[in-house]
Amino acid sequence: MTAAVLRELRSDCPVPPRLSPYADEAQAWLVGRLDRLGLPLDPATRSRLARAGFARYAGRLYPDATEPDLRVLAALFTWFFLVDDACDGPDRLTPAQIRALRDGALALLRDGPRARHTGFSGPLRRLLVQAWREPRRRMPARWRLRFADAVADHLDGVAREAAATSAGRPPGVAEYVRLRRATSAAYVSYPLIEFAAGRPLPDAVYHHPALRRHADLANDLLSWFNDIASLERDLVTGGGHNLVLAVAGERGVPLPAAVDLVAGHWRAEMSRFMALRAAVPSFGPALDEAVTAHLDGVAAAVRGTVDWTLESARYPAAATP
Repeated sequence: MTAAVLRELRSDCPVPPRLSPYADEAQAWLVGRLDRLGLPLDPATRSRLARAGFARYAGRLYPDATEPDLRVLAALFTWFFLVDDACDGPDRLTPAQIRALRDGALALLRDGPRARHTGFSGPLRRLLVQAWREPRRRMPARWRLRFADAVADHLDGVAREAAATSAGRPPGVAEYVRLRRATSAAYVSYPLIEFAAGRPLPDAVYHHPALRRHADLANDLLSWFNDIASLERDLVTGGGHNLVLAVAGERGVPLPAAVDLVAGHWRAEMSRFMALRAAVPSFGPALDEAVTAHLDGVAAAVRGTVDWTLESARYPAAATP
């Protein structure tokens, strides 16, 4: 049922699909790189990571990135997905362990690779050290701080969700939507648009209310699409942290009806998303090209998530026949 709904939503998405010409080469490179980092890649895990296509995901969000930069982006994406698996699987990290991981990752991002933290070591640390090297070298300090702040917000959200799940406390719809904006990692992906394009925005522009409204709604759209795709898994492991489950619980409706309600809301918000894009003001000839690249990147985050979800082995219930 959910696969058919997801395909219909893809048809209703007005953002055109794009994919980097380097996506498949970056995917092959990525799996080999993970082997060399000492990750415990048994044949089944190695196959699962290859079929998940994290580099293709990065290639959909940053289709104009150079091949070397796409490798960097694919490595960063993989790091976040491996952290997600560690925090959301059957042997998930505790909230305290997630906070320790957060503190160690932020020390590395803010202070450089010599920064150490007892809660953050091993292959996950080595992967982030390597993936962060080029952005840290090329991007200005204000951009690095912006990215680190987004990572902090994301991992704080992951820890809050883990604590609520451990306590057996499913969220209501409004609470869930707020938390999902952090756990989705969309806010982490947005600064990477500037890295891929080589055009860092001034803080006053990046945080302008028109751009923030557009970015917030994009986060909601890609998150809610993902929630429909991951519904079967979240029924088992999510502790109620899924918009479909939150709607079903709050409205007192069966899951198929909740799926339809979420899908209908997604369509309405997609129309509003396109209107918000059209309403972004000009920031002058010196900045408008960079702003357009940023808005295109935020839209690609939505469409790229839609297309990748339907092709990735990470979401078998959503797979396109």
